[in-house]
Amino acid sequence: MAWRTRGRGGDVVLESVCSVLTLVLVVAFVELGDAATAVDVYRLIQYDFAGAPFGSRAADLNHLAGSSLSVSEADLSRTVIIHQVRDLNLTLLNGIITSKQPLGGLLLLLPQRIGSSESEGKTRNDSINNDELTRNILTELEKLFIHAHIPYPVYFTFENDKLLAILADVKRSDVNGQPASATSGGYKLVLPSREPKKVSSPTIINIQGWLPGLKGDSDANQLPTIAIVASYDTFGAAPALSVGSDSNGSGVAALLEIARLFSRLYSNSKTRGRYNLLFGLTSGGPYNYNGTLKWLKSFDQRLRESIDYAICLNSIGSWKNELWVHVSKPPENVYIKQVFEGLSDVAREMGVKIGIKHKKINISNPRVAWEHEQFSRVRVTAITLSELSAAPEFLESSGGLYDSRNLVDETAVYKSVKLVAESLARHVYGLQGRNIEIFSENSSLSINPFYVKSWLDLMSRTPRVAPFLQKTDPFISALEKELSDHTVDVHLQLESIDGTFSFYDSTRATLHIYQVASVTFDLLYLLAVGSYLFLLFCFLVATTRGVDDLINIFRRPPSRKAKTA
Repeated sequence: MAWRTRGRGGDVVLESVCSVLTLVLVVAFVELGDAATAVDVYRLIQYDFAGAPFGSRAADLNHLAGSSLSVSEADLSRTVIIHQVRDLNLTLLNGIITSKQPLGGLLLLLPQRIGSSESEGKTRNDSINNDELTRNILTELEKLFIHAHIPYPVYFTFENDKLLAILADVKRSDVNGQPASATSGGYKLVLPSREPKKVSSPTIINIQGWLPGLKGDSDANQLPTIAIVASYDTFGAAPALSVGSDSNGSGVAALLEIARLFSRLYSNSKTRGRYNLLFGLTSGGPYNYNGTLKWLKSFDQRLRESIDYAICLNSIGSWKNELWVHVSKPPENVYIKQVFEGLSDVAREMGVKIGIKHKKINISNPRVAWEHEQFSRVRVTAITLSELSAAPEFLESSGGLYDSRNLVDETAVYKSVKLVAESLARHVYGLQGRNIEIFSENSSLSINPFYVKSWLDLMSRTPRVAPFLQKTDPFISALEKELSDHTVDVHLQLESIDGTFSFYDSTRATLHIYQVASVTFDLLYLLAVGSYLFLLFCFLVATTRGVDDLINIFRRPPSRKAKTA
């Protein structure tokens, strides 16, 4: 009976060992589960221009993380570099792109934007646009990315505590000379994705509405027309982040408020002017104002000839005390002079400055710097009102990464609305040269700050890269409905985008980050599991069949000769 007593003691030991091992395994699994995190990421734009490929040409990630782009002679082809945008060395990055150094991928951490849930409680100084250095880096980074061919995946995401903690761990390992590898472990970034496909039949959508003027009994001819126009779409390094709060969300918000103000005047025949007002929200702005050109070509000859002039609103949300009037015709032109003087009179009363910039159109050059140039090409007098003193370069300053809500000063938009609305009203009602304030504060015709702010907020939450906007998009429906509330004969015009452009999908995704154990840990873990299974087997055999049977399992069987004897 002695062996049974020892057996029961062995059972107790085995049970204890099994319990401990089970606990270790459970803890290990819990730790591995907690080590994974998922974040929303936004892919660098992928497009073709005139057949040449630009932007990021890949989408899937499945590599270990690193933190440094400056590791000399290191093979980074299977490493995803995580880097804060604010600390980027653009010269180094440009060298890597230019030299075509292979990377497994690039994940760039953007500062949180004011107004996002993650940024609540932070001071305004933490914002992306109040940090001038970060804004300059983002501007230059965007220029670099959108004009480069990058064969590996590039993603953007916003900083949060978990990501910064992961980055700190990765940096610590890199500094200690133990970068992530199969033997040392680390963090692994996984984003399975199909190959990006071309956006089929990308379209641009123009929206227009009318406020018809009052035609007298003696007016046999068509009434003259004044057009107020703003391009609403954007372009940037990350299509899913290109909200363009200033360019040109500010122009769209101003146009809608101007339409609302004049709809109140035109709703009464006693205050309706003898001018038709045409409001146009155009698309294709970043692509040489392609939508504006197609919109104008849809007009019949009589309509084009009836337009006295057009005012195009572009980036009017962050100026302090000076706006610019950009023209194609010489400032001495009688029509240009009339429009500029009307704006100047109101600007002087408001205590702000307004200047004029003249730039001739080169008919042989397809590049269009300003929206008014498309009007000028069809012989319609037009100006562009903007805070920008010079035209941005092609595909730049069209709603990029830095152009977020807190870039826009609401007061600047109110002043822009006031300037345009007052000068327009004086022209419509023949009040030029008179110091008469039509849209005065605390009157029924005053500017509505809440209305303007609401539209600025909406624009700042809505990416508007034209190829990814469909006719049924809620934002397009919202613009159409709003214009319908204030104007008549509202309709949408759908056109194909300029054929020299092709765009690709997969603009946003969910990235999973896992903490990967080292090979040493894997071996120890395998040993622990093997030991657990072995002890469990021994325990089950001993308790069900007896110790003798367990011993017999491991006893060497007698040789064939011994059996014969």
